[in-house]
Amino acid sequence: MNSKKTYNWAILGCGKIAKNFSKDLRLLDRAILYAAASRNLEKAKVFSKEYGYQKAYGSYQEMVKDPKVDIVYIATPHSFHMQHSLLCLKHKKAVLCEKAFAINEKEVRQMIDASKKNNTFLMEAFWTRFTPTFQKVLEIVKSKELGDLIRVKSDFMFLAPFDAESRLYKRSLGGGSLLDIGIYPVFTALTTLGIPKKISTHATLSPTGSDKSITLLFKYSEKKSAYLTASFLCEGFNDSEFYFEKGAVKISREPEKPIVITKKGLQEERYVDMYEGMGYQFEAAHVMDCLDKQLIESPLLPLSFSLQLIKTLDQIRAKANIVYPDHD
Repeated sequence: MNSKKTYNWAILGCGKIAKNFSKDLRLLDRAILYAAASRNLEKAKVFSKEYGYQKAYGSYQEMVKDPKVDIVYIATPHSFHMQHSLLCLKHKKAVLCEKAFAINEKEVRQMIDASKKNNTFLMEAFWTRFTPTFQKVLEIVKSKELGDLIRVKSDFMFLAPFDAESRLYKRSLGGGSLLDIGIYPVFTALTTLGIPKKISTHATLSPTGSDKSITLLFKYSEKKSAYLTASFLCEGFNDSEFYFEKGAVKISREPEKPIVITKKGLQEERYVDMYEGMGYQFEAAHVMDCLDKQLIESPLLPLSFSLQLIKTLDQIRAKANIVYPDHD
């Protein structure tokens, strides 16, 4: 393995998340910011100049035909993820696709099939899976140093006043709190407690039919459960709490905040390594490590997990009566 190998990255979709990802991508010596693609050439040119990409494309089709592109980061709305992933995979471009991976299980299965058919790498861009903070949580869960994990509480909330034209509320774009931010608490529960035996939901729908708030209860056994919330109705601390037999762990989405660990009533703070950026660089570095090994999926975030995640989200939507036109 040549650890010094570099990869040409392309951005498909030049919105807010692509900007944040690009800032962190610049922190990696092995990542070359090669191309940015938008449906609007002028927007792609502005984006490329601002973040240091070498080329700008006014269509996604033109970008994937560039033989120098190695990896494509897909940053378009959820409803386009399958279409854009299939386009890239067909042209043998490794894909890191933003979460939610797609709208439903059927679409995710098509993406996975295309990855295997074209023998080309595909991964959901769940950046929190690769941060030092979450890695530490998984280490504590696995080691059982605090005993068995009994309960998870995870929230993601921010105030987003209703706007029928906003991506957050448009069902045609997969809008709603569940797929946009609720996916994080659901991910947290699945990676630590596993697949629930029973799911209860309470959703508040907007005038467009999208969910502006949703609360979930995952039941695993008589004593194990997860309580999860996502909302556009209010601000929140956006912490995740993990309750074990012999203690508790609390983490924040903000990297500068410490992991807080409580043992037998005594609170202890443990800081993880501080790092530059927002944390997206860890997933990008992992993708390049996988390509070094000629893998077509991640051993840490396998496609089987993304499939289980979307199946769980489908179950939640069915219970909460959240429907996406032209997809369900």
